[in-house]
Amino acid sequence: MPFKAAVIQKPPVLLDRKSTVAATASLIGEAAAQGASLIVFPEAYVPGYPAWIWRLRPGVDGALSGEIHARLRENSVDLAGGDLDPVREAAAKHKATVVLGINERDSEFSGTTIFNTVVIIGADGNILNRHRKLMPTNPERMVWGMGDASGLRVVDTPVGRIGALICWENYMPLARYALYAQDVEIYIAPTWDTGESWLATMRHIAKEAGCWVIGTATAMQGSDLPKDFPGRDTLYKDDEWINDGDAVVIKPMGAIAAGPLNRKKEILYAEIDIEAARKSRRSLDVAGHYSRPDIFSFSVDRRPLPPVRFLD
Repeated sequence: MPFKAAVIQKPPVLLDRKSTVAATASLIGEAAAQGASLIVFPEAYVPGYPAWIWRLRPGVDGALSGEIHARLRENSVDLAGGDLDPVREAAAKHKATVVLGINERDSEFSGTTIFNTVVIIGADGNILNRHRKLMPTNPERMVWGMGDASGLRVVDTPVGRIGALICWENYMPLARYALYAQDVEIYIAPTWDTGESWLATMRHIAKEAGCWVIGTATAMQGSDLPKDFPGRDTLYKDDEWINDGDAVVIKPMGAIAAGPLNRKKEILYAEIDIEAARKSRRSLDVAGHYSRPDIFSFSVDRRPLPPVRFLD
């Protein structure tokens, strides 16, 4: 049975976890009031993508970089500490499946390292999956650690089987295939990327996988940054677009269902019919009748890779 999906493109309260979590819960309510039962947020939405890393000068802006990173670490999400409880409660209240990008702080081991993480929250408020970005891109490696494959999973939800890869992970063919081989029906790609090449990637994945694809970045201008953001006036201008957004929903086999939503701080809505994904694989099923396991071999180690094992 078709259902409505909502793709959030409104900016977070950058570097403010509590305010962004509150805004996220409110947006879930707003989208649910419009009939959405799947609600998708961008990459690192809580408390915002570290866009400043692409502007800071290596070897010159070290002090400013350290100041901003300290603020990001302080406002990152500790899942074990209940930082996402208001979001989980909103998902349960509105019986919505929520896919949310966060800056996740490792509270179990180092207490300091941040991961670029996407969580899938079920309609009962439980976290169904946590996936940490496998490979941060370029200067992102000065912000985030590398995740393992323990979250490289597709999970059942009331709206269908959902899997997610973050930003340029979607250019990793084997990571994509790991999701394809788990009967993914709705493929989520929270990102910071925009433009024609990114749209082409989303359409390619929908064709390749025979599934629905949702891509979303954060539409944000310089004026959306808090007044107390370190180096705000040096790094940004109020009227510039830091990110265009380009939220999009792609049908199985690559046709655009909704979007791209360019330079609009809004919510994109689309009707999704899961049966369309199943039908599309009749002619091309790359993890089924179009695969050749007799000549190709692929394995994924999904065991957690903790930095230490204590034997007491």
